[in-house]
Amino acid sequence: MLRTQIQLSERQVTALKARAAAEGVSLAELIRRCIDQTLASSIDPEPAERIRRAAAIAGRFNSGTRDLAINHDKYLAETFCK
Repeated sequence: MLRTQIQLSERQVTALKARAAAEGVSLAELIRRCIDQTLASSIDPEPAERIRRAAAIAGRFNSGTRDLAINHDKYLAETFCK
């Protein structure tokens, strides 16, 4: 591991120490976990994961408009011209 130095606000340190104590880990370990989580969530998902996510939300929302597939251009124009 490499040693690094960062500056945190008092509020951040207080919150991090409380969270570390609650999880039973060191402050350094908690910060490493937070960094790992942030890095993992910022990476673009693989194409298969993107397809899975899109499929998971397909059909979950209902506009109530019955002819949306046919008149989607008309509805878009109406929305953007407001």
